[in-house]
Amino acid sequence: MLSIATSPLLAQEKPGDGVTARPVIQPTIEEMFQARIVFRALEDLGYTVAPPQEVIAQTAHLAVGTGDADFFTNSWDQLHDTFFQESGGTEVMTKVGTLVEGALQGYLIDKTSYDSGIKNLGDLKDPTVAAKFDENGDGKADLAGCVPGWGCERVIEHQLTEFGLRETITHNQGEYNAIIADTIARQKNGNPVLYYTWTPYWVSGALVPGKDVEWLSVPYTTLPDGGKGNTEFGGKNLGFAVDNLRIVARNDFLKANPAAAKLFEVAKVDIKDVSAENKQIADGEDKSEDIDRHVASWIDAHRAEYDGWLDAARAAAK
Repeated sequence: MLSIATSPLLAQEKPGDGVTARPVIQPTIEEMFQARIVFRALEDLGYTVAPPQEVIAQTAHLAVGTGDADFFTNSWDQLHDTFFQESGGTEVMTKVGTLVEGALQGYLIDKTSYDSGIKNLGDLKDPTVAAKFDENGDGKADLAGCVPGWGCERVIEHQLTEFGLRETITHNQGEYNAIIADTIARQKNGNPVLYYTWTPYWVSGALVPGKDVEWLSVPYTTLPDGGKGNTEFGGKNLGFAVDNLRIVARNDFLKANPAAAKLFEVAKVDIKDVSAENKQIADGEDKSEDIDRHVASWIDAHRAEYDGWLDAARAAAK
């Protein structure tokens, strides 16, 4: 009689049995939901998922490229492409599937300011206009911006120079949640605000575009390093490429693990589901066990789809 460890049935159901998969994630609680959905699927395929390393996006790509990790679940296809290329590119790793589709980034202002006629980031080249968003009394607009190493800071810094806004806008960088909390408080108190954000993220549930705030257009499309991409959304040029979140994985890991490779290819989470879960986090459900509960609830609600991923992965391993 075959032992359980060598059972053909077990091999079919658990093609990852005996393999440890090493993920890397950003230290951002709002990205853990979709990452843990993927981790859970890997575990259902028999893989052991190692505790993930937590580093910012630039370092996450480097970790995969150098072999310190096997995969990263939150690589923005356009925004992080420079990180991907600098970390070895297609010689050592592959962008697999599209985990989350239609992610946005851009600049927003309070609706009162927008309705008064400030529609374009370029409008802030006028010192009088920019001064409306001055928080510290230096006469320049204060932009609640992007954490260094995330990738978005490269776009913002490039555009401030390209659009001639260095003299009228200060790009405030630091711990994003602290900066944006202050921005939200200022808006709620009726003050003008200027900030960067992205979707999926909870901020657009707290400051709702079209109700509390509005996306600004930019004068024209210009991205760092001659980057290309569709920056149009909702009739506006947001200045950032409309993007997709993909899984980046080492080529040797994908080759040795066809079940994991197929899972990465077919796994998809609707961006609305990510934003809704992020809002739960913002409302206080921010413990690790809360995230696990959110994951379990999502899988229960998408059982047929989720089981389809596993079936496809198992078939790929045969």
